[in-house]
Amino acid sequence: MMTRLMICAALLLATWSCNGEQDFPTQASESIRADELGAKIATLSSDEFLGREPSTEGEKKTVAYLTAEYQRIGLTPAVNGSFLQPVPLVSITADPDMTLTIRGEEKSLELAYQTDMMAWTKRVEDTASIQDSELVFVGYGIVAPEYDWNDYAGLDVKGKTVVVLVNDPGFATKNDELFNGNSMTYYGRWTYKYEEAARQGAAGALIIHETGAAGYGWEVVSGSWAGAQYDLVAEDNNRSRCAIEGWIHQDKAAEVLALAGLDLATARQQALAKSPATVIPARASLSIRNDIQRSTSQNLIGKIEGRERPDESIVYMAHWDHLGVRGDQEGDGIYNGAVDNATGVGGLLEIAEAFASLETKPERTILFAAVTAEESGLLGSKHFTENPTVPMSSIVAGLNMDGLNYYGRTRDIIVIGHGSSELEDYLREAAKVQGRVVTPEDTPEKGYYYRSDHFNFAKKGVPMLYTNAGIDHRDKGTEFGRAQHDLYTENNYHKPSDEYSKDWDLTGAAEDLQLFFAIGWRLANEESWPNWYEGNEFRAIRDQSRQ
Repeated sequence: MMTRLMICAALLLATWSCNGEQDFPTQASESIRADELGAKIATLSSDEFLGREPSTEGEKKTVAYLTAEYQRIGLTPAVNGSFLQPVPLVSITADPDMTLTIRGEEKSLELAYQTDMMAWTKRVEDTASIQDSELVFVGYGIVAPEYDWNDYAGLDVKGKTVVVLVNDPGFATKNDELFNGNSMTYYGRWTYKYEEAARQGAAGALIIHETGAAGYGWEVVSGSWAGAQYDLVAEDNNRSRCAIEGWIHQDKAAEVLALAGLDLATARQQALAKSPATVIPARASLSIRNDIQRSTSQNLIGKIEGRERPDESIVYMAHWDHLGVRGDQEGDGIYNGAVDNATGVGGLLEIAEAFASLETKPERTILFAAVTAEESGLLGSKHFTENPTVPMSSIVAGLNMDGLNYYGRTRDIIVIGHGSSELEDYLREAAKVQGRVVTPEDTPEKGYYYRSDHFNFAKKGVPMLYTNAGIDHRDKGTEFGRAQHDLYTENNYHKPSDEYSKDWDLTGAAEDLQLFFAIGWRLANEESWPNWYEGNEFRAIRDQSRQ
């Protein structure tokens, strides 16, 4: 039964018109329902789908299901007459029988796979190794001229193995005038650390894991980096990457630094003093044997073609993949990925159904993209942005859904990367209609903005909205809501326990999806092109594309 608040919101939404000519389609919005969303989530995250790993039987089942749903809803194929956009992948599965040996002058260390370290190679080669590689601690491993920061200044690390702190100096100091203060920049992400180490010519790059600075525990590292690791097929077979990439558990990293007379606290202070380079009097050796498989995964792209400006598009996106089946885990070993991201894909289908039910189609085209291999490095969305089905400059804006609310309605909704684009103004206005407020994320240091598919669109200049579930629960308050966030991160994120439950309260997710529908409907029926806020790193790219 609709609550009084929802009735009021519906009446207000009915008056929200983007151009004064077309009233808001309240009936379509209300067709987004918690029970129907739950049924979709339950299906996608069932054991039958085998954790939805790309290029497996789980993908076949997922693609078949989504294709049938796109057809049932009435979407038009958006990839040369097909819903499927092939994504060429290479999977590299490292033999877990490996040990990282650190030989010091007086002491040697043997670091075990999964327990003490995780290591892999992105090079498409049967074997990869470092042998007696000199170790160099390089602080945060950052070269950022705009921040007057260069951890590699005066260093020659060619052929050596760098040891790097995770995150960036702003997080370490909480100084708003240093990088982005507590808000992680891209320089703090592990992806950047490996990229920069490769540019410097390093043979190996090992990041020190710390739960607070990384934003997740060691179990996430050991679980996510075990098994097959996917990448897009590159012409050079990724030989430009370091031979070995990896993580070291904080406790073992302390032992490695101790070989140079450093503890972690001293190493951090040294890094912040812009004089991080310390040669560790030890040599690193590690050999990896790989099983290499090439395959083709699929993005699924459907559309509702615009009636007035079909060449201009709004995109809704969610990644369909998760981590598959891993037999070395407790229980059945199936990573069902219910929250991450069966909720987002279920939401994508709900919004598509709402748009498809409209008697008057939107003026602009609406794209619905279920992308692959997000968990492997945002690969499906990267492939889309490098091989777009429509010109990237024609995409007006987009919304990414990656993990929806499963614990009830909230008074707030959280923006990831708060202060980025004018889409936040759209969100703020739509949320006000629901009697809600927009709040910034309270853990910007975890860098969630760089950890989902919208980031690839942002790098092409397209404003993308990415939100998280609110924490101010309408009945149980903020303490309850914050606890739900924390419990999921600690207990279920990237673990087999991320499973659907009939006890979930998806009314909050449905309300968020109605919010996203309202924003997309407005964007699809007005002529404006929202932009990044002045000073944002992607503003210049957007401005150039609009010219």
